[in-house]
Order: sequence, then C-alpha cells, then structure tokens
Amino acid sequence: MLARLPAAAHVILGETHDNPVHHRLQRRVLNALAPAGRRTLAMEQFDTGHQAALDAARAGGAGAEALADAGALDRKGWSWPLYRPLVEFALEHGWPITAANLSRAEARRIVADPAASGLAPISAILKEKLEHDMIEGHCGQRPDAKRLTGMIEAQRARDARMAEVLAGHPSTVLIAGSGHARRDRGVPAYMRGRAVLSVAFVEVEADKITTRDYAQEFDYLWFTARAVRDDPCKTLK
Repeated sequence: MLARLPAAAHVILGETHDNPVHHRLQRRVLNALAPAGRRTLAMEQFDTGHQAALDAARAGGAGAEALADAGALDRKGWSWPLYRPLVEFALEHGWPITAANLSRAEARRIVADPAASGLAPISAILKEKLEHDMIEGHCGQRPDAKRLTGMIEAQRARDARMAEVLAGHPSTVLIAGSGHARRDRGVPAYMRGRAVLSVAFVEVEADKITTRDYAQEFDYLWFTARAVRDDPCKTLK
C-alpha cells in the first residue's frame, strides 16, 4: 500500500476522529509519502472560510499552535493534540495546509433548506444508504423527515466541498472521517476521473470476524484496536 500511494494524485486517510492510533498511522503514511515530493495537506478540521487567515499565519511563520488559532480550530471538539503532529509534519516538510470543510453556519443553512446545497438530486438507493448512516450516527434515533433530508444534504455538501478543495491542487492528502473516504458516497464520488486512493483506518468489532463483514468501499482497510471511550449513546439507552 505504501508503495502505491505516491502514484495517486489524491490520497484520502479516513479516520475515527478520537482514536489516537489512527492519527499515529496517518503520520506514518505522511512520512512514507514525503520522499516522493511535496503535497497539500487538506484537513476536515479547518473550515474553508478560514483559509485566508491560515495562509496569513503561515506566511508569518506561525507554528502549529498559532495555525490552530488562525484556523479557528475547535480544539476540544477535534481533540487538537491528536492532530497537532499532522500539522507539525506539514510545517517541517513545507507542505501547504488547506481547509477542507463547510463551516457550521453553512451546514446549518443547508439543514434548514436542503436546496441551498446546489447539488443534483440523489438516487433513492443512495438516499437510503445516507439515511442509514445518519440514523446510526445518532444512536438509532430517526430525526423527523424534513430534518433528516437536510442532514443528508449537508453531508453531501461536505463531501462535495472537500472534493472541490482537492481538485484545486495537483496532489493532496486529505485527513477526514472514514465516511468521507468511501468511494461510493464520500469525497471520491465527487472526483470522477481523478486519481484518488482511499484508505480507511477501521476499528475491529467483536461481532465482525472476517474482512467481508466490514464496508468494502475503500481501496484499503487498515485494521486497528478500538479506542477506549464512553458509550456516546448510553444516555439515550
């Protein structure tokens, strides 16, 4: 896998956000890519509206902490210490850093008015898959139909924005949640004809005992242990 990565113009490293092992492995992949030349490091953790501030801070010689401030990164929400080594890698190797995500304001606007995404209508099959993702991600609770439609459209808009950002650079590495790395409905689905390689770092689950039990919509699955965390759904349970 590491030997194949440099041939892809765009490499997507899909993570579970709070798993420290995933971030250590991302840094390992970046180190493996470094000898092949400079790329742009695109990050879901920065909103595109803060790109100008990121660029200004970088031009001024800012370090990782100052870049996080300039990009208005939500340090607590994104567990900043896990991402700092990735930003430090970009600084050490002279890689540009680009924001890749919608702002929360943009996402809220699309949730309220799905047509604001400007995206083409989706097929019934894709809608059903995205509905399943949203409900599973909200502890099995199904939002009302209007809100669910808006949430799906906001997710699609995030993927489309990330794809647009990647397409604006000759070669990139995207750091994002594993759902965004899916070839069937994530960022790669909006990058037709471009050389994309998708890697998902996947936590093993006790009831899934073969690779076929896991999602197959990636070029590579890299299995890891599960992170130690509280059950986010225990209050609802």
